[in-house]
Amino acid sequence: MNSASPLLPRARDAAGMKRLALGLLLTMAVVYAIATTLEARHAAWGYVAAFAEAGMVGAIADWFAVVALFRHPLGLPIPHTAIIPANKDRIGVNLGQFIATHFLATEQVLAKVREFDAAGRVAAWLSQPQNAARVGERLVDVGRWAVGALDDERVRAFVADLARRGLRQMEVTRLSGQVLEAMTHERRHQELLDGVLVQLARLLGEDSVQDTITEAIAREVKALKYVGLDQVAARLATRKVVVIVAKTIIDMADDPAHRLRLRFDDMVDGFVTRLKDDAALQQRGERLKQELIDNPALGSYVNQLWGELLAWLQADMGQGDSSIRRTITQAAQTLGERLAGDAEIRGWINGELQAAAPRLIERYRDDIRHYIVARVQAWDAREMTDELERHIGRDLQFIRINGTLVGGLVGLLIHTATHAWR
Repeated sequence: MNSASPLLPRARDAAGMKRLALGLLLTMAVVYAIATTLEARHAAWGYVAAFAEAGMVGAIADWFAVVALFRHPLGLPIPHTAIIPANKDRIGVNLGQFIATHFLATEQVLAKVREFDAAGRVAAWLSQPQNAARVGERLVDVGRWAVGALDDERVRAFVADLARRGLRQMEVTRLSGQVLEAMTHERRHQELLDGVLVQLARLLGEDSVQDTITEAIAREVKALKYVGLDQVAARLATRKVVVIVAKTIIDMADDPAHRLRLRFDDMVDGFVTRLKDDAALQQRGERLKQELIDNPALGSYVNQLWGELLAWLQADMGQGDSSIRRTITQAAQTLGERLAGDAEIRGWINGELQAAAPRLIERYRDDIRHYIVARVQAWDAREMTDELERHIGRDLQFIRINGTLVGGLVGLLIHTATHAWR
């Protein structure tokens, strides 16, 4: 109903023009009858009769021509009438070929792509704050719809099952070994060791940590407590510990071949090798993985995480000052500004579009042509005829009206010329 409602004014206009053309024909018939009756009284009525007679002939001829496009006049199966319904499939083939040849020719499309300057238009459009805000608003609307659709028990069950399937297909131990191998390539793990040592040095340098060590050492030297030297000895020992650790860290930092670094390398390499090749360790990892998969708590945990994520997204996108909307808006405007200020990247984007266009045109041109042909062939002939008549029927009625008037003028001219000749 909604799709047809815009066509109602056109249908009413076409019907009104049909009534006007028919009324004009009937008027010509009445005028002809009157003029023929009064022709004996005055010669001028002959001219009027000639005008009306020719007008009727023109009106009927053009009525026949217009109706013959869409259906058989008066329902009679006259040859070469109902042209559009009878040739619907051929029209579809010709229309598809016409569009593919004249609208989707490679050179024509490329010329339009070059003229269009897609990157420049996008940059100019996104640079406007109101347009960037519109992008953020539209994407947030889509996001809110998606979050609402995903907040469903069936989706939750699907996500939990997907997590289990993913874990089941994953070789956890071997994959962990490969990840660690990538992380330790070219001794990258030494940076991690440096970070740990630096944090350890900072930790030992804190007064609270040193006090804790001092108290621990004091409790171990109980014999000195009776002479009041337990805290003194503990503080001296703590200082020694801090100094030794600090010196060790400095030595390791200065010496890439320090024995502790090499031992750390050996330990990491050995662990990575075991993860990748040790069958017993891999079996243990598989058992732990299977226990995790079989544990009902996994599904509950995944569902909880999923629900919390959706709830957070829904709450944020429902706010007037949504952080997600703000982030998208800022990102869109920043992208537009960066594109607008970088002619080189705009040229690259336009160049890539121009390079991709011929492949896309050649790939989809026939698909578009076949789609048009198939769509027209699948269209009901009566429906297609009615649709076309609604769109161009009003203009076609002007042909009937013009035929009536022009025919009348031509008939009057012929009548006048005939009398002048006589």
